[in-house]
Amino acid sequence: MLYSLLVKDCTIACLACGLDPYVGFLHQPRHGKPALALDLMEEFRPLVADSTALTLLNNRQLDAHSFITAGRSVSLTPTARKTVFTAYERRLAANITHPVFEYRVSYRRAIELQARLLAKTLTGEITEYIPFITR
Repeated sequence: MLYSLLVKDCTIACLACGLDPYVGFLHQPRHGKPALALDLMEEFRPLVADSTALTLLNNRQLDAHSFITAGRSVSLTPTARKTVFTAYERRLAANITHPVFEYRVSYRRAIELQARLLAKTLTGEITEYIPFITR
């Protein structure tokens, strides 16, 4: 679920910058898969989605009772789903120092800035794309 939320936000960032989210570099184009958004997502996957999941588990906000099992499928309970959405939005709102611009931005804004940097690289306005690295 967290990966789906993150790829949605990366798709929106690509579209906001005039990029086609379905034509990427790292991910193979497939029908209905936003390859460029998935490429952009790779930089933020551990920082946003994975860290949110670990926080939810480490703080015991999710446990075995947060899931519904039906046959071979597993889904979140409605209450757990709200907990995940809230934690994800809280993580996107967290401020970090952008490694290129060196000022504080939210993760949501950092995703958009990375999409803008990619667009500027593709148009030749800047010579190289600098990935989002926090350390």
